[in-house]
Amino acid sequence: MDVADCQFSALLLLANGGESMNFVSKIIGVILFTLFFGFALKNDQIVTLQYFWGYAQSAPLVIWLFGFFALGVILAVLAMVPMVFRHRRDISNHKKTIAEIEKERLAAQRTSMNAPQSDTIRNT
Repeated sequence: MDVADCQFSALLLLANGGESMNFVSKIIGVILFTLFFGFALKNDQIVTLQYFWGYAQSAPLVIWLFGFFALGVILAVLAMVPMVFRHRRDISNHKKTIAEIEKERLAAQRTSMNAPQSDTIRNT
């Protein structure tokens, strides 16, 4: 099977209304969950984190990994907040501009429909 056949297969899956891709993504999710769960079961040793001034905290390695992963997700979401608000503000401004342009277009269309009457000269 060459690259063209693989690309065709992928396009065929996408063209099938997304049902096949939904099934494939669920299968991949189950496989990843199984792998991560197995990783968690294999790494249940207690790990001690040493902080400054003699403070230490112990927990299983999996808990530490999950905690730092969750902290990373939270920090990433917080880092995206200003960008999301900026995009929402830009979208609002663009919608206002589009409404103004549409209003001007309709006004120009109305004036073109009411064309001025031509001047007529009477011959007497």
